[in-house]
Amino acid sequence: VKSEGPKLVPFFKATCVYFVLWLPTSSPSWFSALIKCLPIFCLWVFLLAHGINFLVSHRSASRILAGLIFSAVGDAFLIWQEQGYFIHGLLMFAITHILYSSAFGMKPLDLKAGLLMGVVSSSCYAFLYSYLSGPFTYLVAVYIALIGFMGWRAMAGVQLCNDLWTWTKLSACVGAMLFMVSDLTIALNEFCFPVPYSRFIIMATYYAAQMLIALSAVETRDEEDFRKRS
Repeated sequence: VKSEGPKLVPFFKATCVYFVLWLPTSSPSWFSALIKCLPIFCLWVFLLAHGINFLVSHRSASRILAGLIFSAVGDAFLIWQEQGYFIHGLLMFAITHILYSSAFGMKPLDLKAGLLMGVVSSSCYAFLYSYLSGPFTYLVAVYIALIGFMGWRAMAGVQLCNDLWTWTKLSACVGAMLFMVSDLTIALNEFCFPVPYSRFIIMATYYAAQMLIALSAVETRDEEDFRKRS
């Protein structure tokens, strides 16, 4: 963790810039899109700093980088969500969750974690359902299924009882949970009722989630050894 910390300094600075400037959402612009996406750009640089060979030899890392790229595009779309680009942002983040799920892999399976995430995801959709109308009734269902699946795959990697875990797996799990909190807050604020301090909650959990997921791409021991033990 100590060796990776200095590489994240630009990300922390960019995040501080976003919260200090706190540009109004009522007047979207390319500048506000740049400021919002800047921390994610810094996470691109964080992964690229490990070298192209690292990304090529670790497919999970390259998929997380691809997910961060789609996230930045989604962030830009959401700047203009009032102009009708909310669905475009939703699609970009749906692709992000697919890429993250692929990066986390299907081993170990951990059906208990899958059942837990299924219950949580179903409960969230059941609550939101009465507030949804039109295409969002189906789009939100698909999106929740995708982010729930991503959360399951991240959670399954943390096998605390069997001592089959690394700090990178734990980082992925916590990051996925924070991503779900961020997106649930967006859904509540967008479709149900105004959430106090929603923008701060959404962005703080979102940036933390993306940082932790990016950190999870950094391998601390041979991946083959982890597979053998699991």
